[in-house]
Amino acid sequence: MQVQWPSLLWVVRHGQSAGNVARDTAEAAGLPTIDLAWRDIDVPLSELGVAQSIALGEWFGRQAADAQPQVILCSPYVRALQTARLVAEHSRLEHVTLRVDERLREKEFGILDRLTKLGIQRQHAQLHAQRAHVGKFYFRPPGGESWCDVILRLRSLQEMVTREYGGQRVLVVAHQVIVNCVRYLVEQMDEQQILDIDRQGDVPNCAVTIYRAHAPHEGRTDKAMRLVQANFLAPLRDAQMPVTAEPDAARAPKP
Repeated sequence: MQVQWPSLLWVVRHGQSAGNVARDTAEAAGLPTIDLAWRDIDVPLSELGVAQSIALGEWFGRQAADAQPQVILCSPYVRALQTARLVAEHSRLEHVTLRVDERLREKEFGILDRLTKLGIQRQHAQLHAQRAHVGKFYFRPPGGESWCDVILRLRSLQEMVTREYGGQRVLVVAHQVIVNCVRYLVEQMDEQQILDIDRQGDVPNCAVTIYRAHAPHEGRTDKAMRLVQANFLAPLRDAQMPVTAEPDAARAPKP
């Protein structure tokens, strides 16, 4: 049975969140913990994150009808859901379906939740050393997930997308680790390849990674879809919107 992929696939990280700002503040001040009043699930967009999401929606609204999303798949976390709703509203898309899927949730950080790099080193020195030895792809903090765990749930999502939305135009709104793990799956990478990309820097808020289905004249290929552009930022730059790339509040820092 031949798998039918979407005709267009956009993968977007949510707009800047209050958690992004809080983490940046804590790291700059040399604090061990990040001061947040919400659960990670409930962290909202910052004021700038709202503006970024609106700019992205307006950019989609300026595209041709056959280059606009028909389906939006979204993480249930508040910051991602707010982003998706703002994009849908300000793009003025007609008949777009917005579907929340828990498999797109942020990577779970378990015992390392809300700790800065300093906090992890002070409170969990053994885990910090283990993570440095094993690497983030396979390291699973107590109560949390490794990148492999995230990829496993995304494989299930991938099967649903090809089954239910093959040939359609699909926008995914989620989180930084999700963006990278989707790239790992769609581009058929290995551990080294995706971690090399991750080391280049954080995925900017509201950046768009774009894939297009292979056209018949392009011939056979071992890749499911063709990467058009990674971390596309023209929607923000066109609106003269600041580009932000802070890691999420709960996210352990890069090695």
